[in-house]
Amino acid sequence: MNAMIFLVSTLFKLYLMVVLLRFWLQSARADFYNPFSQFVVKATQPILKPMRRILPSMGKIDTSSLVLALIISYLFWTALVVLQAQPFDPLLTLYLSGLTVIKEFGTLVFWILLLRAILSWVSQGASPVERVMHQLTEPFLAPIRRMLPDMGGLDLSVLVVFLGLNFINILLGDFVPLWRIA
Repeated sequence: MNAMIFLVSTLFKLYLMVVLLRFWLQSARADFYNPFSQFVVKATQPILKPMRRILPSMGKIDTSSLVLALIISYLFWTALVVLQAQPFDPLLTLYLSGLTVIKEFGTLVFWILLLRAILSWVSQGASPVERVMHQLTEPFLAPIRRMLPDMGGLDLSVLVVFLGLNFINILLGDFVPLWRIA
């Protein structure tokens, strides 16, 4: 049973991250013609296209992607309840779904920042993925860079964001019920 829970958890959370990445790409107004962006669009478009007719975007906020993320998370928690033969509580499942979307977005920010840092050392601007990573993460890094003193070419802003994400995760684990299991 643990193997099945692992498989279900991995598949749902990977697709949830792709949907959250679609939301983030649209919010950051990243280059949608980039190969990386095109993968995300093609992986999410079959479900999002009909949803957009019902839930249009509100300014920079892609409501369809957010609702889809909540639906995926809700289905994930429902699948876990069924696999573990636990009693189903729809309100608790909805609460856990919201927490999971928030927590997975933080995890996604971490991985995108880490990927951007690695790509900056390896490809040095040659990768088309690096441009999208820059467009996504610069709103997080630019304000921190302005506050940090010049370190002679060494950019510590990614480290500051990593520390901030970890701090927020621990803080929410202390004060938000069920954060740690979400």
